[in-house]
Amino acid sequence: MINITFPDGNVRSYEEGVTSLEIASSISEGLARNVLSATVNGEVWDATRPISEDSKIVFHTWRDEDGKSAFWHSSAHLLAEALEALHPQTKFGIGPPIERGFYYDVDTGDYTLTPEDLVKLEKKIIELARQKNPYIRREVSKDEAVAYYQEKNDEYKLELLEGLEDGSITFYTQGNFTDLCRGPHIPTTAPIKAVKLTSLAGAYWRGDENRKQLTRIYGITFPKAKELTQYLEMIEEAKRRDHRKLGQELELFMFSEKVGAGLPIWLPKGTQIRERLQDFLKKEQEKRGYQGVVTPHIGHKDLYLTSGHYEKYGEDSFQPIKTPREGEEFLLKPMNCPHHCEIFGHRPRSYRELPLRIAEFGTVYRYEQSGELHGLSRVRGFTQDDAHIFCTPDQLKDEFLDVLDLTTHVLKKMGFEDFTAQISLRDPDNPEKYIGSVENWDKAEQAIIDATAEVEMKTVTEYGEAAFYGPKLDFMVRDALGRKWQLGTIQVDYNLPERFELEYIGSDNASHRPIMIHRAPFGSMERFMSILIEHTGGKFPLWLTPEQYVLLPVSDKYLDLCNSIQSELSKYDIRGFIDDRTESIGRKIRDNELNKIPFLLIIGEKEQESGGVAVRKQGEGDLGVMFIDEFADYFNTALEG
Repeated sequence: MINITFPDGNVRSYEEGVTSLEIASSISEGLARNVLSATVNGEVWDATRPISEDSKIVFHTWRDEDGKSAFWHSSAHLLAEALEALHPQTKFGIGPPIERGFYYDVDTGDYTLTPEDLVKLEKKIIELARQKNPYIRREVSKDEAVAYYQEKNDEYKLELLEGLEDGSITFYTQGNFTDLCRGPHIPTTAPIKAVKLTSLAGAYWRGDENRKQLTRIYGITFPKAKELTQYLEMIEEAKRRDHRKLGQELELFMFSEKVGAGLPIWLPKGTQIRERLQDFLKKEQEKRGYQGVVTPHIGHKDLYLTSGHYEKYGEDSFQPIKTPREGEEFLLKPMNCPHHCEIFGHRPRSYRELPLRIAEFGTVYRYEQSGELHGLSRVRGFTQDDAHIFCTPDQLKDEFLDVLDLTTHVLKKMGFEDFTAQISLRDPDNPEKYIGSVENWDKAEQAIIDATAEVEMKTVTEYGEAAFYGPKLDFMVRDALGRKWQLGTIQVDYNLPERFELEYIGSDNASHRPIMIHRAPFGSMERFMSILIEHTGGKFPLWLTPEQYVLLPVSDKYLDLCNSIQSELSKYDIRGFIDDRTESIGRKIRDNELNKIPFLLIIGEKEQESGGVAVRKQGEGDLGVMFIDEFADYFNTALEG
C-alpha cells in the first residue's frame, strides 16, 4: 500500500500502481470525469500513469492551466494523426501546447497546405476524437526509437532523439498515431469536442533561419462547442483592438521602410501619451528618492564584454560599429545596466550614500529577426523605464519591497488589476546559461522568494526564465480579453557588481560589494503601449488621452465662440481641439466617436444663447447642456474616477 496526500492535507492509502484517475474515481465519479492530468510529487503526469510510492497529488481539470496544457498537448497529437491520415508523406517536428491552444511544425513534402486543408483537418480531428481512443504512454529504448523513425524516414524526430539519453525516452500512441513525447496527456480523446485550426505560418526548424522552413499549424480545442464560439468572438474583438490597426487609425505611431524595420516613429498623439506615462513614473520615482540620469545610445565593445552581454547576445545583436581608429569598436546599447554600473563606479562610494537609486528612460537596440517583429510589441529599438538600485545586504529586502509596491501601483493605475507575479529562477539542468557563483544565485533567488512571501503576493515559479545574470520577478497581467502578457520586471543581481568590481566603504571602513536591483515597471514603453492600446481598445484613461474633448460647431458662425470656449477650458488644464471641417454635425459626431474622443461638446444657437455647451460622452451619449465651470467639475470628477 502507498499513502496519497491531498492538497488539504488529508491522507488515504491505495494499492501500489494506482493511477490519479482511479484515485479521483474513489472520491467521486464527477471528479473522475473532469480530471485531465495530475501533479504527482511536483511533476505533472498523465492521470492514467501508475503511482508506485507515497506521493502528494493535485488534480487538474479544464479550469486549471495544467489541465488546459495537457488538453491542448493531446490535441496537437490528434492534429498530427489527422494530418498523417490525410497526407501520409508528412514528417513531424514539434507540437507543443501554448498559452491558448497548440501548434505543430510539419513538413508535408511537395504538398502545400492551404486554408481549405484546415477545414478538412478539423473534420478529421473531430472524427478521430469521437473514437475515444486512449493516450497510451510507453517507455522505449533509444535504439528502438531510432529504428522506428528511421523506418518512417523522419529526420526531424531523429534529430530530436540525438539530444535524449537512453532511459528517458517515451512514446505516446492514440489510435493509429505514435509520437515521440514526454507528455503529459489527457486520458482519452473523448473530451475534445470542438476544434478550430486558426492559421498557417512558416517556422524554421529549431528556430534557425539557415534550416528548412516547416509549416506551422496553429489550433485550439475545447470540451464544449459554446466555448469555441466564445473564443472566436474574442478573436474578432482582438482584431478590432489590434494595436497596429488602432495605432494607425488614431495616429499614434508609424513605421517606415526607409527608417528601418522594427524602428517605431512616435507621432504627436502617441508622443503625448508616452510623455504622460513617463511624467507619471518620474513623479512616483522622485517621491521614492530616485535620481535621473542620461546615458549614450552606444557604448564601447569592452563595456559589454565586461558585463557579459556581448558573450550572451553579441551574435544576435546589431554588429559592432567600427571607427577610423584601428581596433576601436562600439555597439548600439543593448541594455542600460552596464552604463549605470559605470555611474556607480566613477568615484569612491560610502555606505552613507546607499541605497543609490538611479533611473533612466533609456533607449536600447536589439536585432530581432524580421519574422519576429510585430508592431510595437516586438521591435528593434525600444525605451525601457529602467532603474538600478545599489544597496547593502541589509537594505536589500526593504528596497525590493519598495520596488514591488511601486510596480503594483503602476499596474493598477493603468487599469491592470488582474496580474500574477512570476518568480523566474535558473534552469537547474543548464547552469552554463548563467554567470556568477552558485552562492550568489542562491542568495538572490531566496531574496525574491522571501520578499513576495512577506507581502503574501500570489506567485508562480518558473525555472529557466531567469536573466543570465540574476533571477527575476516578472509581472504577468491579463488584459480586458483575458490574454496574459509579461510587463514589469524586478531583478536581484549579485553578478554585475562583481564583474564591474563595484565597491563602497562600509561603516567598518572596509570595502564591500553592493547588491544591484534592476527594475522596469512598464518593461518598455513600446511593448507597454501595445498592450495598453489593446487592453483599452484605444479608449485610454482620461488623464492619458491626448485630446480629451472636441468642440463641434454646428456651422462656421460659431467658430469664434468655440475659440473662446477652448481658451476657457485650457485654464482648467483640459485638452481639446475644434473640429472646423465643413461636414454635417452628424458626421462630425460619428467621426470623433470612432476616434475615441472622450467628450464631444456641441455648439449651436441654443448653446450660444444659454452660454453653455451640449455635452456628449463617449459610450454614454448625451449628458445635457452644461456651463463651462459645470463641465470642468464633471470632467475633474471623471478624471479622479
